[in-house]
Amino acid sequence: MDKPDIRELLDYHASRINSHEFIADDPVQFPRMFTDQRDVEIAALLSATIAWGKRSMIIRDAQRMFSLMDMQPYNYVMDQGYEDLPQQNIHRTFFSGNLQHWMRGLRSIYLEHATLDDFSRSVGAGACDYPAVRIAEAINERLAAANGGIGDSRCLPLNLKTTALKRLNMALRWLVRTDGIVDLGLWRSIDESQLRIPLDVHVIRTATGLGLLTRRSADRKAVEELTSELRTMRPHDPVFYDFALFGLGVSGEKF
Repeated sequence: MDKPDIRELLDYHASRINSHEFIADDPVQFPRMFTDQRDVEIAALLSATIAWGKRSMIIRDAQRMFSLMDMQPYNYVMDQGYEDLPQQNIHRTFFSGNLQHWMRGLRSIYLEHATLDDFSRSVGAGACDYPAVRIAEAINERLAAANGGIGDSRCLPLNLKTTALKRLNMALRWLVRTDGIVDLGLWRSIDESQLRIPLDVHVIRTATGLGLLTRRSADRKAVEELTSELRTMRPHDPVFYDFALFGLGVSGEKF
C-alpha cells in the first residue's frame, strides 16, 4: 500500500474511532471524571500506570483504586491517606505498596508546584526532543527521594534509554492533545507535535502490517521509528493516529 493510501486509511479510522463512544471502554474515562486539573493529572498517571492487560480488567481495577481515594485523588495524595492502606493487590503485579510509592513522590511535587504541568515546565520538558523521557527522569528522581532513595519500575520505567514508555506516552496523549474529543488537552508545557506513539501489541500489529514499522521489539527505537513515520503524515499531531493503529489492532479489522 502506498503512503498516500495509508494516510487516507489512517485518517479515516482515527477520525471514526476518536469519538465520545470510545471513552466508555477505555481508561481515559478516569481523568475525564474530574474537573480540577490536579485530580485529572493524578488520575491520568495512575490509570495509565495500570493500563496493561484486558481493558475491562484495567477499568475495573482503576475504579476500585480511585474508590480507595473516595474519588478525590489530589486530597488523598496531600492528606497522606495512602499511608494507612493495607497490603492489597491493585492490578495484576501492581500492589498497594507501589501505589504508596507513587503517592509519596507526587505529594513532594505538589508541595512545590501548583500542577504537574508546572512541574513539567520547571524541568524543561518542552525544550527536550523527547519530553516524556525528561518527565520520567524528573519524576523518578522525586519518587526515589520520597521513598528512601529507592526507585520503583512499577510506577515508571527506570531503563529510560530502552523503554517504549508506553504508559507515560499514553497519559501525555490524554493530557496534551487538544482536539477535546477523547483527549483533554490541559497541558501547555509540551506541544502535541512532540508526543510519541504509545506502543503496545495492538499498535505494533497494525503498524507492521501497514509497513510503517520494521522493528519487532516494543522498545524506544520502535517508538522513534513509528512516530517518525507518523510525523511525515501529520507533523503537528502524529499520535492522532494512535486511535487508528490501536483500534484496528484491537478489532482485528482487515486493511
